[in-house]
Amino acid sequence: MTRRLLLSSAALVLMAGTAQADYTLHVLHTNDLHSRIESINKYDSTCSAEDETEGKCFGGIARVAAKVAEMRADLAGENVILLDAGDQFQGSMFYTTYKGKDTAEFMSAIGYDAMAVGNHEFDDGPEALAAFVDAVPFPLVSGNLDVSQSDLLKDRIHGTYVLEVGGEKIGIISALATDTVETSSPGPNVLFQDEIESLKADVAALEAEGVTKIIAIPHTGFVKDQEIAAAVPGLDAVVGGHSHTLFGEGGEAYPTMVGDVPVVSAYAYSKYLGHLVLTFDDAGHLKSATGEPILLDASVTPDPVLAARVAELAVPIAEVREEVVAEAAAAIEGAREVCRAGECAMGNLVADAMLDRVKDQGISIAIANGGGLRASIDAGPVTMGEVYTVLPFQNTLSTFEAKGSVILAALENGVSEIEEGAGRFPQVAGLKYSFDPAAPAGSRISDVMVGAGEAWAPLDLEASYGVVTNNFMRGGGDGYKMFATEGMNAYDFGPDLADVTAEYLAAHAPYTPYTDGRITQK
Repeated sequence: MTRRLLLSSAALVLMAGTAQADYTLHVLHTNDLHSRIESINKYDSTCSAEDETEGKCFGGIARVAAKVAEMRADLAGENVILLDAGDQFQGSMFYTTYKGKDTAEFMSAIGYDAMAVGNHEFDDGPEALAAFVDAVPFPLVSGNLDVSQSDLLKDRIHGTYVLEVGGEKIGIISALATDTVETSSPGPNVLFQDEIESLKADVAALEAEGVTKIIAIPHTGFVKDQEIAAAVPGLDAVVGGHSHTLFGEGGEAYPTMVGDVPVVSAYAYSKYLGHLVLTFDDAGHLKSATGEPILLDASVTPDPVLAARVAELAVPIAEVREEVVAEAAAAIEGAREVCRAGECAMGNLVADAMLDRVKDQGISIAIANGGGLRASIDAGPVTMGEVYTVLPFQNTLSTFEAKGSVILAALENGVSEIEEGAGRFPQVAGLKYSFDPAAPAGSRISDVMVGAGEAWAPLDLEASYGVVTNNFMRGGGDGYKMFATEGMNAYDFGPDLADVTAEYLAAHAPYTPYTDGRITQK
């Protein structure tokens, strides 16, 4: 009897030793904030002071700071890191005004440990990204970027990075979507390698250094993130961005397990703070992955110091932003998941405004990329700030001539990645078309009709048409290379798209949003 008790006690000691050898890491994470420095409303646009007072706002950098500080205090003595999966740039008048200097200041104050390079970090070329790198104390990581030929970025973007946390080495790796050459402006001296092959090599390099805990923060989107989790041996977690995927209640499972690898993200626009809890055994093998995205609603009181700094930085842009330019009779739907999958009211508004502006120049077709629409607008007074939030990229109208065959190829490109929620989806005016997402890419478009006065006529593949788009697309962005190579008599220096849309709204106030079946799915 005594012997049994002694054995049992020894077993308990062994079990306690095993439990003590476990290592738990709390990964706090954000992604795709898109310059939502101020709090946002339910449409992901800048929240009004009135709505803030009524507790209707979400996020904003001061709420992110407050919740991170709260989590660090609650987890005092635990192992905690804070990561961002890219696309802090672009999306509000704060970026238009400060070009990332404000973001660098706030992320530094919050204390991020590492950040992935997102595609929109290249929207103002390598110069803006280089300035951001200079301004922050944490590393920017993207292993599939070859910047050796870039005088601005050479030796300044990390392929891998190792954090020392609680006596353990945590390897951080990342990859940026290779189509960034189409969705942003990295320039000719930034070269891209295959995401998965690059990540495999980076894991192998870290393992050779004795790093057994490796987290990827790719900016590739949820579909690709799952492929990465399945294809890259040695990964312990994928904490991604790019696709603005909703996890948690009403969305994907948090975490979504791909084999033994958890995949997570935290939506976008500062609305959520992700919290992934990883537990490893003493050999460095992942034992469990739990957690949840934390909604940053009115229950989170913004950090007062950062809130005051945000208010200070808002002063120079307040006059322009607060100008009421029109009235909306109802909410204008511009949600990402709608405008990248079919006809949407915001797409109709913007395309109609584009076409209306140049219709006297012999232009009969407008094509706008759904990814260029970044928010909805609620009913009531419409401010210039809201318009800039929808259309933040400072794109200009571009007009050119193109054969019907080029227009058909453009539409095929536009629906070629619909299953990935790609921003190239074509919103149109003066044009009707149907698409079949189940058909092979390149053969999804049918029933293309072009406006001819009050009537409609089938698209003539040999005829020439006047087209208006934005200068990003006309230059080949979002895969519209045919506009750059086969567009004729192009003029890329028209008025700013946001101004054009604001003026159209004003001329049609109160504006009633609508869809009319110009885009149909088979």
